[in-house]
Amino acid sequence: MKSLLHLPVHMAAFLAFFVMPSAAFAQSTNQGGDPITSALLFMQSILLGPIATALAVMAVAGVGFMMLTGRMNWRYGATVIIGVFIIFGAPRLVATIAGGAGV
Repeated sequence: MKSLLHLPVHMAAFLAFFVMPSAAFAQSTNQGGDPITSALLFMQSILLGPIATALAVMAVAGVGFMMLTGRMNWRYGATVIIGVFIIFGAPRLVATIAGGAGV
């Protein structure tokens, strides 16, 4: 039964990676100059783009609803929600650490 619950998550991840319109422009958006920088910028756009944001909103709403109805463990639900906050808060966290490192 648990494998059936994870099927929508796997399908959403598959669609997020292979249906992204920015994947077609990955070669033309080379802002860094080297392939490693462009690959990392591409991954950042996938993790923080509009499709990922929409998927995260739906995941948090679904997990919150399942937690409130008693169909999901609160610890697992809190882990999912905290993970979403960490992913979307990572740029600000890194900027804070980098800005504070020189002080």
